[in-house]
Amino acid sequence: MTNPRKVLVTGASSGIGRASALALAATGASLVLVSRSQAALTEVARDCARLGGSAQIVVADVSDAAAVAGAFEQATADGPLHGVIHSAAALAYGRFEQVPAEVFDQAIATTLLGTANVARSTLSIFRAQGERGSLVVIGSLLGKIATPYMTSYVTAKWGVHGLVRTLQIEARATPGIRISLVSPGGVDTPVYSQAGTYLSRHGRPPPPVDPPEKVAAAAVAALQHPRRERSVGIANGIVVAGFRFLPGVFDVLVPPLMRLGGLTGSHVAPTPGNVFEPQPDGEAVRDRWRRWGRQRPPGDRS
Repeated sequence: MTNPRKVLVTGASSGIGRASALALAATGASLVLVSRSQAALTEVARDCARLGGSAQIVVADVSDAAAVAGAFEQATADGPLHGVIHSAAALAYGRFEQVPAEVFDQAIATTLLGTANVARSTLSIFRAQGERGSLVVIGSLLGKIATPYMTSYVTAKWGVHGLVRTLQIEARATPGIRISLVSPGGVDTPVYSQAGTYLSRHGRPPPPVDPPEKVAAAAVAALQHPRRERSVGIANGIVVAGFRFLPGVFDVLVPPLMRLGGLTGSHVAPTPGNVFEPQPDGEAVRDRWRRWGRQRPPGDRS
């Protein structure tokens, strides 16, 4: 698929989803922007128009299968859908037993079941259109390794990776439908500060930290030139190799490294963050982290 004409983007109000929408708008694509935050989506739609694209807003929670189906109905009301980038996710920091069960369950519902809901609607639409279209799912390095304090996210992303690989195998019977996985490492987005936390500290992206635009570029490239997986992160391969081939060493090293590089130093009260409700004021393409983990000056939220 070259120069995608209409693309639906989930998680379009912030981070990688928002960066993907803006990158597609610059190509003149027609976009369907999906997230829980109407205020943020309205801002993204204006930015897309300024870049030369057009954007339709659909407010929907991906953990709600009926809402996802409705979003796809709206997206295809005036013509076929050529591509989908699925980026929506939620998480809560804390030891497994510290995170309230309802928070853990909703984070799983958003990240894993939300992916299943989006994939189900995507494949249904693509089949109805003559078995054509491209689905790109944003996975994570944490879909290949494990780390403490992020149980809900690690569990969900391992499930996402398993789901996508299975769908890729099944899609061999429908060669016009292409499914790609993009797996980033640490990325400078608001997902960490927006997450729930029961550690008295917020999370942060562990170095090396890539800009969300780099991941968005990989997602857009996967729409146009599908492949099984695209990894984004210079250290991803090394980390995965350590996890697989030196598990004892990995298990000893990862807790202190996570406390040092994956958590902030400032104290915060326990909070579910945006697991249940969006936080529009904190939604942006980037947060305050520079590449290689350095912080941005206060107020710089480009």
